[in-house]
Amino acid sequence: MLVAVYAVFAIAATSRAGVQIATRFAEAPLAYLLSAFAALVYIVLTVALARGHRRLAFLACGIELAGVLIVGTLSLLDPEAFPHATVWSGYGSGYLFIPLVLPIIGLAWLLKHRTRRT
Repeated sequence: MLVAVYAVFAIAATSRAGVQIATRFAEAPLAYLLSAFAALVYIVLTVALARGHRRLAFLACGIELAGVLIVGTLSLLDPEAFPHATVWSGYGSGYLFIPLVLPIIGLAWLLKHRTRRT
């Protein structure tokens, strides 16, 4: 289920960033590049989870959570810097805050299902 949700976000963020960059890049280059970066993180997470690359998935979840917290905070403190929303603006408010909750769920799942070395 987690892989499917990340796959949906990978497709949504990639599509959004692609259209934004192709049609309106000059309007808000920072916001659109951040959307593209979020898309890349979601793609990496989808592949890492699907293939069982736990360390990569853990790292990508950490990057995702940091991105949501940093971009979310900056977008609220300096709205002029983000004239157009990104996936992570307002802590993912445009996506029902799923971008904020998803990395927490992902990290919890990875920690709960970690393999123990003997």
